[in-house]
Amino acid sequence: MDIILPDKEFFSIGEVAKITDLPQYVLRYWETEFAVLKPQRRDSGHRKFTKKDIQYITEIKELLYNKKFTIAGAKKHISSQKHNKSEQLNLELKQSSEAIELLKDTKKTIQEILKILK
Repeated sequence: MDIILPDKEFFSIGEVAKITDLPQYVLRYWETEFAVLKPQRRDSGHRKFTKKDIQYITEIKELLYNKKFTIAGAKKHISSQKHNKSEQLNLELKQSSEAIELLKDTKKTIQEILKILK
């Protein structure tokens, strides 16, 4: 479910309610239930949601309303997704650092060959 968002940094709870077609009280409740939903606050205390917050809200809505997850099940699903993403990032970083080491070794070998050839 892709939502086209206006080109702005922050959204009020009213705007998010319209965008996601959810009542404001549901958004407030989900904020207490899902750790990933932590909108920042303006100096006045009003919530300011980011595009990332709206992505999480639409994902939660999909899990609860369409896939019929319980709140506990949705929390677990989102948590496991975050865990999988961090594992994937760690693996990518490890592979990148191994590739860098291999390139350094290759460079060293080439430099040694060049010394022999001179």
